[in-house]
Amino acid sequence: MSNPDKPLATHASYPDAPSPWVVRWSHLAAPGATVLDVACGGGRHLEWFAQRGHAVTGVDRDTLAARARAPTAEMLTADIEAGPWPLIASDATMESVRQFGLVVVTNYLWRPLLPRILGSVAPGGVLIYETFASGNETVGRPSRPDFLLQPGELLRACAEFHIVAYQNGTLPSPDRFVQGIAAVRKAEVGGAEPPARGYPLSLKSVL
Repeated sequence: MSNPDKPLATHASYPDAPSPWVVRWSHLAAPGATVLDVACGGGRHLEWFAQRGHAVTGVDRDTLAARARAPTAEMLTADIEAGPWPLIASDATMESVRQFGLVVVTNYLWRPLLPRILGSVAPGGVLIYETFASGNETVGRPSRPDFLLQPGELLRACAEFHIVAYQNGTLPSPDRFVQGIAAVRKAEVGGAEPPARGYPLSLKSVL
């Protein structure tokens, strides 16, 4: 397991390092908040948040690598595009969607799941989302519109959230077009305002 105090490697030198966007906004999660990583891949963000004291849950079609990297994580192996949403809490009388203090999604887009993903963020919880955007077809893969966010798409999807940060542009090494958002689900129906001092905008370098 890597040292959480070790400087974060750049994407170019270590492609499996946590996303700088996720790292930058990790502080928005409340201490000890539960974390869900949708399409968790090799488990890079499960490891990142587990090292910081969060109980983490990952879901993907193949969880073998993630299990090895984040052995304390709750792992759910499921085809979330073709099968049912696996994060359903149930008891003898009712079923409900499990919610988390932080939901993270990177390099993944399946539009029919967006309502499920947003609904998995607990009131007052955080969504950190970053994936490929329109324009990426000019530099590489993915290139299909199905897998590329359109300008402002995350802003529209999170219209009922408090938007802390948003990005839409290009990143180097490798060259890619990305869109990202860090947003907090309003704590009450009707929309609670953010705290008086707002949410801290991290300026810590992640390079």
